[in-house]
Amino acid sequence: MIDPTSPVSAIVAARNEEPTVGNVVKILVDSGWFREVLVVSDGSTDHTAMEARHAGATQVRALRINRGKGGALAHGVKRSTGSILFFCDADLHGLRPEHLDLLLKPVRSGRLAMCIGLRDRGRVITALSRWLPRIGGERALRREIFEAIPSHFLEGFMIETALNVYCKRHHLSFDVRRLAGLRIRRKMEKVGWWQGGKEYVRMSWQIVKAHGILANARWRREI
Repeated sequence: MIDPTSPVSAIVAARNEEPTVGNVVKILVDSGWFREVLVVSDGSTDHTAMEARHAGATQVRALRINRGKGGALAHGVKRSTGSILFFCDADLHGLRPEHLDLLLKPVRSGRLAMCIGLRDRGRVITALSRWLPRIGGERALRREIFEAIPSHFLEGFMIETALNVYCKRHHLSFDVRRLAGLRIRRKMEKVGWWQGGKEYVRMSWQIVKAHGILANARWRREI
């Protein structure tokens, strides 16, 4: 069982999330859960880093080159000190302290090694999401799980699937929690319908590809 006083580090990977990152960081800082809140601005060309600083982030790392989500999270983890990690996307609407409680309490108590959030997509789709790939960006986990993932599985959209595969492979308990009212700022809102649609197709293909790569890695016991 993890010490109930174990320090927790929040790490937020953000690329061009100026409109929402400040509110996300403020909720994290004000919650009292975290020893530190680290924001990694992943090659952003807007004021993401500035908004994060103004909101009270403990550290803000501005990467000049986009490393992708896995690379940005790894950069933040290396600079964090908590034995429990909390990952959170920067494009959220409706994040509340009770969402943090739902994800962090089972890990800090030792009941789960990792706890993944299901965003609110309506009653039916959210219910179905429990049987879909668990790739939610909001999750709490023991630090050693992330540190055990080989670096070549941190590319693109592989990181969330890699964490799930590692827990399954090593018989570590993990589960999901529904985060009522939590939504994201859609890609169409950020870059328009045409570009947003192309990015969703690209993301979906990368997720499918990641599942194939990691299924093979699991069979070969590489992860």
